[in-house]
Amino acid sequence: MTSQIKTVLLLGLLSGIIIVLGGLLGGRTGIIIAFGMALIMNVGSYWYSDKIVLSMYRARELAPEEAPYLHKIVEELSYNAGIPKPRVCVVPEEAPNAFATGRNPENAVVAVTEGLMRLLPPEELRGVVAHEIGHIVNRDILIQTIAGVMASAIVTMANIFQFTAIFGGNRDSEGNGVNPIAALVMALLAPMAAGLVQMAISRSREYLADDTGAELCGQPLALAGALAKLGAASGRIPMREGNPSTEQMFIVSPMFAHGSMANLFSTHPPLEERIRRLQAMAASRR
Repeated sequence: MTSQIKTVLLLGLLSGIIIVLGGLLGGRTGIIIAFGMALIMNVGSYWYSDKIVLSMYRARELAPEEAPYLHKIVEELSYNAGIPKPRVCVVPEEAPNAFATGRNPENAVVAVTEGLMRLLPPEELRGVVAHEIGHIVNRDILIQTIAGVMASAIVTMANIFQFTAIFGGNRDSEGNGVNPIAALVMALLAPMAAGLVQMAISRSREYLADDTGAELCGQPLALAGALAKLGAASGRIPMREGNPSTEQMFIVSPMFAHGSMANLFSTHPPLEERIRRLQAMAASRR
């Protein structure tokens, strides 16, 4: 419940930034134009998110006879969660990791890397799958998309704001001129603030997926053990394909072989804290 409340408050904060920027740009019209532009840019990626991401990582769908145990636990855990069984895909990567995608439970996909299947014992693999199904149950793809739309709107408005500030065209909601230096500062700070809020939402949803996954599999310590192993391995084995912009989708933050400044701003909460919370959950069950 705490994670849900945090998400609502953070989305409210993004909305507040949009309202302030929109008002400075041109009142209600400025808000509508920027939000409409962001919506058009993001709705396509949301609708086709599964195809885009699976193609990016060269994932292929696994037949039940290729990985009977994996299919069995996906079926069992999705039944526990009360959702249709997601499609199961494998990513040809040695880096052990996993993610879920799809715009809703009826179109969901659980994807695991080849390295994950080799590294983890059955009970820890089950914990990882439960975490990913937790994301599906909690509609995290939709929530991240809404946050993305808002953040894109803020970036669009900030760019317009910066341009008009340079040429002295800014007016507030009462028609008064806006200080160009203050306008430029706001144009620079607003996208940074939006990015930080997006990262905070991502961290909050990871905690929630851990909690949901632990409840679904009934083994918080199995998920905690998997997180410890994946965290240790991710620093040694980078992802060869993909893009840092998809970092928030994975169960642990992946490293990329080509390197990225994105690693300076993690979309995931500290692994130590996630593990500690799961251990506390296990202790409370005794």
